[in-house]
Amino acid sequence: MSDIFESDIDDQAENLSELEDDEGSTESTGNLTIDTPLYNLKLDYSCETLYAKVPDKINLQPGDFAIIPTRYGKDMARVLGISKKPIGIKQSDIVTVERKASEKDLEKREELKKKEKDAFPIFKEKVALHKLDMKLVEVHFLTEESKALFFFSSDNRVDFRELVKDLVSIFKMRIELRQIGVRDESRITGGLGICGRPFCCHGVSDKLRPVSIKMAKDQNLSLNSMKISGQCGRLLCCLSYEYDWYNEARRKLPNEGIRIFYDGTDFKITEVNPLTSMVKMLGEDGRLLEVNAKRFYRENNRWKIN
Repeated sequence: MSDIFESDIDDQAENLSELEDDEGSTESTGNLTIDTPLYNLKLDYSCETLYAKVPDKINLQPGDFAIIPTRYGKDMARVLGISKKPIGIKQSDIVTVERKASEKDLEKREELKKKEKDAFPIFKEKVALHKLDMKLVEVHFLTEESKALFFFSSDNRVDFRELVKDLVSIFKMRIELRQIGVRDESRITGGLGICGRPFCCHGVSDKLRPVSIKMAKDQNLSLNSMKISGQCGRLLCCLSYEYDWYNEARRKLPNEGIRIFYDGTDFKITEVNPLTSMVKMLGEDGRLLEVNAKRFYRENNRWKIN
């Protein structure tokens, strides 16, 4: 899980680079070729998604649960469906389903959920006892292993060795504490964005590329941190998954600032809107025209209008 994301800038010299994601921490996807359809699965407790190969003898339907190996250990995941053409995935995203979850597995999962709920106040009590700066985000007990995961956030690095000892003595199992960043916290807890829809990282995908200020600039958005950052304080996730569309659309449109001779007057393009495919031009004679982008064409590497 990535921990660092970008800040946004304002017309006044606000440092937007602090809102950006650390691209160096993101593993390259490369050009992975997938020969067969994969199943898309989700870990409900962390909202992480994985792709899985499924043996022929196992029949899975959307909504089913399956036992798979995860980076935390062997656990249960929800089946979202078949992904015939996975895009932008890494080899490490692909696992093999061991078996479909049985009724006994599902009953055990419900019992563990009750234990997870009881673990919250115990964890907070021990954190207060050790005077640690930690905010508990999620607790999860693995279905197939005797192991508990505690996801927490903190503004600082935390020495939790003594805390782990206390938790082991209480729960009598392996304990793993994972410090996560603000974007990961938003992905796990969920919520509504400024658009009124669920957070992209929670409801759309957890595999978005790092978000940068360039994406906001290329989409003609105001470089004001209040407008292009989400509740987590980092750049909006939607800047990432909408970027490719804007990038492709702009290739077919003239750039702002170029000059075009039209109707006996020199015009300067002042605004290009890829969404509406409309272009605004300001003429030397004071006229302001709004023209459909379909009227623009290239001739001898120069933009013209018919």
